[in-house]
This record gives sequence, C-alpha cells and structure tokens, in this order.
Amino acid sequence: MEIRKSAAALLVIDAIEAVGADSLYDPDAATAAYRSAVARAAGACRAAGVPVIFCNDAHVRGYDRELELWGEHGVAGETRVFPEVGVGERDIVVPKRRYSGFFQTDLDLTLRELGVSKVIAVGADTNICVLHTLADAYFLGYDSVVVTDATMTFLCGTQEGALEHCVKCYGSELCTVAELEAALA
Repeated sequence: MEIRKSAAALLVIDAIEAVGADSLYDPDAATAAYRSAVARAAGACRAAGVPVIFCNDAHVRGYDRELELWGEHGVAGETRVFPEVGVGERDIVVPKRRYSGFFQTDLDLTLRELGVSKVIAVGADTNICVLHTLADAYFLGYDSVVVTDATMTFLCGTQEGALEHCVKCYGSELCTVAELEAALA
C-alpha cells in the first residue's frame, strides 16, 4: 500500500461517545481494542503530518431524519470524541447530520483545499456511516483506504460484508493499523 502523505487525509467517522443519554453511543468495554486502534491511526497520521478530520454526528433534535430510524443519538453538544483519540490542535472537525461525511458539509471543499486525493477511513459504523462516506468519496474521485481494525460494525450487517462492499464497489484498499503505521513511517 502506498500513501503519499502530502495527498492523504484521515477521516475519523463517528468515533464518539455519549456525554448524556444516547441510544447508540454509550461507551462499551467491548470496544476497547477498536478505540485503541482509532487512537493509534490518528496518532500515526498526526506524526506523519497527514491531516486528521473528524466527521461526527451532530444531529438536531426534533427533525433530523436519521433520528426517526435510530432514535436519539449523536445530538450536537451531547457527544464527545473518544478521550483516547482527542481532537488535536491542528485537527479539523466537520460536523455531519447524515450518514455521509460529505452530504451537505464542506468536507469535499476542505479536502480539495488540502490537496487530498486519498482518504483513510476509521470509525463506525463500517456498514453505515463509513460506507456512505466512502461511497461519496468514490463518486467525488477520491481513492480510499479502510483501516480494518480501526473500524467497527455494530448496528446492521457484518464487518466483513461492509469491507467487501468498500473493496468491490469503491475500490478501497484494506489495511490494519500496523500496516498504516508502516506506510506512514
């Protein structure tokens, strides 16, 4: 796997937990390895000078369509980035109200201004928000990498199915955090 650091960005998608009541983003001890992998990926990118961009749910209570399907979750101001990942001083935050980090946000503009042609995806749910973000990335002409141990499926479908979809439909490359760290070294 080849990553040109000057043309890559890490998309951290919904790596958040609730700070109040939340039907989806309640911390779970079973996710410790996944959360640690997200933190490692973000750390490796920061150390390599690769931009880290957070695309996290920031729903508006009362009328966001997603809330009708999944219940109240990811409400703006009621979640935080995983503490072990944190938002760095140079990191960028692009709030989203739909599955895709691109839909009705300035993510595409931000990536183009940074000269990015390849996005590296970590986060959850691999089968929903990561998948839809990578679909839009593909349609907009970006190459993509999915960090398999720094993504997680927990709402619908399987991790394997989501990864297969990313590879077959969007041409995504797959790697582990260790392989990402080696590629950025």
